[in-house]
Amino acid sequence: MTYKKSWSEESRAGAVQGVPIAFGYMPVALTFGLIAATTGLTFIEAVMMSIVVFAGAAQYMALTMIALQSSAAEIVFSTFVVNLRHVLMSASIKERADHSSKTMRALYGFFLTDEVFAVASVKEAPIKAPYILGVGVVAYSSWVVFTGVGFYAGAILPDVMQESMGIALYALFIALLIPSVKSQGASVMVLAVLGGGFHLILQQWLSTGWAIMGATILAVCVYEGIDQMRRVSNDK
Repeated sequence: MTYKKSWSEESRAGAVQGVPIAFGYMPVALTFGLIAATTGLTFIEAVMMSIVVFAGAAQYMALTMIALQSSAAEIVFSTFVVNLRHVLMSASIKERADHSSKTMRALYGFFLTDEVFAVASVKEAPIKAPYILGVGVVAYSSWVVFTGVGFYAGAILPDVMQESMGIALYALFIALLIPSVKSQGASVMVLAVLGGGFHLILQQWLSTGWAIMGATILAVCVYEGIDQMRRVSNDK
């Protein structure tokens, strides 16, 4: 009885903390659903992508690559590289979370987006698994539901506005970049410039998907190399 009560309280507390994330996801999910419709995905395909992937930046990138007719392998490997940071986030949360089964850890690991990680990680350790699940399920529900709403919302827009939604994709990537630049400084902008530069070079010989993946890896490696050299120089 005590365990059931604790589970209920923790999951409810997490759900409350997940509400602001759910509101934040609404416009992004609506836009994703709308662009998915204009890209040519069916309703089932768009909603299933949100159900299975649940990663905003990766899903938007996948839409771009689908529009450019990239292969499935290119899309899978590119989204894998983009989402590698989730390995570190999962490891960090696991160290601060209360002991739970492998199934439970895998379950709350699935819901661990940047925003869910940020909210869960500020809670005092040990973090209960139901709390993380509460935050994640509310955020996840908003993302999936408003993907479907956005898909059908596009149908009531004039053709001109539907065609112009391709520009919204680039605007969204800029909107994702600016908060990171504000919170983490010039390093994010340097990485973005390096990634863009490498992509311009690699796309001369590679298809879009492989060029994006190669540019991402090269940008991170070059930036890390420059940062290590700067640290060694400062220590002398």
